Amino acid sequence: MIDWNNIKKQLQEFLKKELAKTGLNRVTVGLSGGLDSAVVAVLCKETFGDNMSCVLMPSQFSSKESVDDAVELCEKFNIKYEIKSIAPMVEAYIQNMDEDKLRIGNFSARMRMSVLYDTSSRDKSIVVGTSNKSELLLGYGTIFGDIACAINPIGEMYKSDEFEFAKFLGVTDAIINKKPSADLWEGQSDEEELGYSYAQMDEVLKLLVDENKTKEELLTLDYDEKLIDLLNYRIKANAFKGKLPVIAKIKWS
Repeated sequence: MIDWNNIKKQLQEFLKKELAKTGLNRVTVGLSGGLDSAVVAVLCKETFGDNMSCVLMPSQFSSKESVDDAVELCEKFNIKYEIKSIAPMVEAYIQNMDEDKLRIGNFSARMRMSVLYDTSSRDKSIVVGTSNKSELLLGYGTIFGDIACAINPIGEMYKSDEFEFAKFLGVTDAIINKKPSADLWEGQSDEEELGYSYAQMDEVLKLLVDENKTKEELLTLDYDEKLIDLLNYRIKANAFKGKLPVIAKIKWS
């Protein structure tokens, strides 16, 4: 059993320590109505009190439930929030994206992060990230979009474990029980796109990443070869998303 109270204390200390380094005293969280941002929002509220706020940034493709669920969470925990639609920004450029759902989704994610960073600049705060370990390992996020942040308290927490942490924190049932989705277009589902549930993927990811098991070792344990290959490929192909831009080294003499 995971000691979630201990995990919570560690993450709160992390948040306080990293915020103190900046000389600021406020944080800003982008709230989507999904599990990740809900966990981070509640964690930040319990850590910083009124020195945190959330921004809801629906687009014309967002489900009504996403906003409703995010608002319900804010009301339950008395979190200050504002709603800033990115629909006009997406609409202004959408004709250039050839009805490509992936491009539209990535563009939407980057518009949200632009709004979030502008809000943090206004409030003299820092942006707290909401990407979990499963997403970061698999590259399931938009570089300079939802992956962007100043600090991230849940980047070492697998998605399947995060559900239990959310229950511990008291996140609303509507958010805990919904299918994981980045809400980039109507009906979009993380697990349907990836082809496996987070529980299935995380079980193998923990063996590959945390225990350094090889493909051959996992096959002897009767894990699905297709799943192993998918995870290995995504980890390698998307590793660049978790790195700072590579700067050329110059020899001046």
